Amino acid sequence: MTDKNKDRKCVIRFEPTGLKAEVPSGTILLNAVHKVGIYVSSICGGDGYCGKCKVIIDDGQFQSRPTTLLTPDEVQANMVLACQTRVLSDMTVTIPKWHSLETGQILTDSDASRFRELAAEAGATGFEFDPLIQKLFLEMTPPSVHDHTADHERLYLAIRQRIDAPIIQTGFRILQKLSGVLQAGDYKVTATVGRRGGTTELIEVEAGNHEKNFAVAVDLGTTTVVAHLIDLTSECTDAVDTEATYNSQINFGEDYIRRIIYAEEHNAFDQMQNRIVGDVNNLIVTLAVRQKIDLQDITAIVCAGNTAMIHFLLNLDPTRIRREPYIASAGFVPPIRAAEAGVQINKRGLLYCLPGVAAYIGSDIVAGVLTTGIYTKKGTCLFADIGTNGEVVLGNRDWLVCASSSAGPAFEGSGVRHGMRAAAGAIEKLTVHPDASIEFKTIGDTQPVGICGSGLLDTLAELFTGNIIDRTGRFKLDGDRRLTEGDEGRQFQLVPPGDGFQEIVITQADIDNLIRSKAGVFAAIRVLMDATQTKPEDLDAVYLAGGFGNFLNVKQAVTIGMLPDVPLEKIRFVGNTAIAGAKTVLLSRKALETAERIAKSMTYFDLMSHPTYMDEFIKASFLPHTDLSLFPTVKSVKR
Repeated sequence: MTDKNKDRKCVIRFEPTGLKAEVPSGTILLNAVHKVGIYVSSICGGDGYCGKCKVIIDDGQFQSRPTTLLTPDEVQANMVLACQTRVLSDMTVTIPKWHSLETGQILTDSDASRFRELAAEAGATGFEFDPLIQKLFLEMTPPSVHDHTADHERLYLAIRQRIDAPIIQTGFRILQKLSGVLQAGDYKVTATVGRRGGTTELIEVEAGNHEKNFAVAVDLGTTTVVAHLIDLTSECTDAVDTEATYNSQINFGEDYIRRIIYAEEHNAFDQMQNRIVGDVNNLIVTLAVRQKIDLQDITAIVCAGNTAMIHFLLNLDPTRIRREPYIASAGFVPPIRAAEAGVQINKRGLLYCLPGVAAYIGSDIVAGVLTTGIYTKKGTCLFADIGTNGEVVLGNRDWLVCASSSAGPAFEGSGVRHGMRAAAGAIEKLTVHPDASIEFKTIGDTQPVGICGSGLLDTLAELFTGNIIDRTGRFKLDGDRRLTEGDEGRQFQLVPPGDGFQEIVITQADIDNLIRSKAGVFAAIRVLMDATQTKPEDLDAVYLAGGFGNFLNVKQAVTIGMLPDVPLEKIRFVGNTAIAGAKTVLLSRKALETAERIAKSMTYFDLMSHPTYMDEFIKASFLPHTDLSLFPTVKSVKR
């Protein structure tokens, strides 16, 4: 490409939105998509191996690398991978419907409803009501010839009569205006105080009685961001209102490692922070407008999330999270002004981040331990949050161990031909009947467009129990017309093509990826159980958290060997424990202190260097496992 061509500007029109981007000739098409803020699925972050960023070029000149991830029919239809295509002229590009996040209809979108409405079973565990931020209406006796106490000290005395606050600090700005405010209110004022460790900060002083005091609990998920509006004047833990959105960083990779790589390569850490802070602010404004609340009355925000997401929110350096020795910039982040991070609440309001344990065990997992109360149990419990990573915690009131396995990408659609997120049209349940016929259900009961995590788990289990695949995951049904040779080897037809929808298949490579993913989860569990000499019968409860955990079929999860073979009544769904933990902390200073103690007490197992992890992984890379004695109920299920 000549320098002259490089300087040429090309205008790209994206359909059906009509949005336009002007970019230099030679620009990667996926970068042009990012420029206008359109979502296009790109699980691999633009490396060209996931095959998800398919778009159609209606007209214009382009240069695209050859790939086996497009079928001949797709190539014939001018479909390309956006991450492997360079723009050479003005063009029109159609973004297929399956990419749409429907962000304008997030409240009614079936996917949004699924993750927005998840609520933890556990909730608060008996913490006293002592919010992190309080508004205290103080009626003080004005000074007189008989009482010469200075205004500042008078205010401190009044505060200490209401709450336990041995150490109080006041900002200089408040001190400057304090006397005027006290006199304007005839010494009847509202003091807003916040907890910062052992110190109580005087955040604001207002003349008169200003009772309204709200806060926001946020789950900073890799895929979704969920916010609950909390009334800090009430002991009720129920949210006043809830809202959710897709994490807009998803344009740069569907897992946080890809986002870190993208940010490094494009010097885009500020952009990453702007995206996630923008999502949080949009949620807060939506909640405030809907509830007719002034943003100044929202005085605190508590965030829980994996370590990388907390780093993105605060613009901390996340690069060493993905490099040996895999450490975070900070696990325990002290409270800061929310405005310092760009979060739009009260201009002096505080932002709290729950503590994390390690690079791959974040504050969302600490929140799970807090809300399930594992740290208080006499019996041993297992907690698992299966997503992009499979985070597991094992323990009781005497000890807690934890580990994270890179386990979930396949169950989130990565490396699976027709894998997709849990959205309208995704197959979420699938059954193989004794006659080998297939029945399925899609989210929203719409035409099938792909398979989400719970559907993929069902598919693996049903193909196994239906004798369509063997214990190694190899296809067995020779002669069945649904078993064909595709571009990537053997594939089995799950859904035949129909009016308006494509054929959906599961390939041998898909099955291999799914088995590796489930093996990663179970191997992590086995490492922790072996290290603590815990047997399956020793487990009092198995807690499953997160969106995927709440929609999977636990019997199927045991059948494929992802979870230990324990009585099904011991396996409990506990919903979004990240948001539940954030809410609990907002309403109790003791809960925050407890979360910090939990994080400090958890022993982290680094599986990347653990001597037995790979052996456990290989053993778990069969259905359900090489050691069938670990899965006595599965042997009886097999048809």
